[in-house]
Amino acid sequence: MKYKLVIFDWDGTLMDSIARIVSSLQSSARVCQVPVPSSEQVRSIIGLSLPEVMDKLFPEHKNYHQQLIVHYKDQYINMDTTETPLFDGVEALLKKLKSNNCQLAIATGKSRKGLDRLLALTGLTDYFAVTQSADEAQSKPSPQMLSQILAHTQLTTKDAVMIGDSKLDLEMALNIGMDSIGVTFGAGNRKALSVYKPVAIVDRFSELDMYL
Repeated sequence: MKYKLVIFDWDGTLMDSIARIVSSLQSSARVCQVPVPSSEQVRSIIGLSLPEVMDKLFPEHKNYHQQLIVHYKDQYINMDTTETPLFDGVEALLKKLKSNNCQLAIATGKSRKGLDRLLALTGLTDYFAVTQSADEAQSKPSPQMLSQILAHTQLTTKDAVMIGDSKLDLEMALNIGMDSIGVTFGAGNRKALSVYKPVAIVDRFSELDMYL
């Protein structure tokens, strides 16, 4: 294994959840009767913590931000029926990495409650040595999530790689001097991700194995 520590983003990297995030945010805007953001606008902010999302998408409607967050969570968890499967090969790769004594971590813009719910639902909880949510660190692209993961594992930036679908993921890694790998099957595209100098960009989850 090339790395001792592999850090994954969640949405759009391990879980195929981008479409549900988009539709849930758009639905919450309709409920609150504020301008509905386009799919492209929503995709561009995926990875940010929810308060940051509200500042970016609804800057003129600050008085609705808390309502929008409540409605978004309700839509995502209870109302929206868009499927959110894991990408093909996720558990197989996690199992292989762990069997090779590689530590695994998550750095996500999701809340702690939301992340823990999905880890339990997918049965992936025990694969990860440490997970960082938006409640516990500054929002991406601040490298605070990564520095806290490194402190927990007692490893250095040279030992680790960050894998994500968003420019925020790769910018976060660049900000701390860590290798990154971009994936194009989530929110980001190859051109946008390449700006942040990842060591690789892959189009399928199965391609990650060759770089790890």
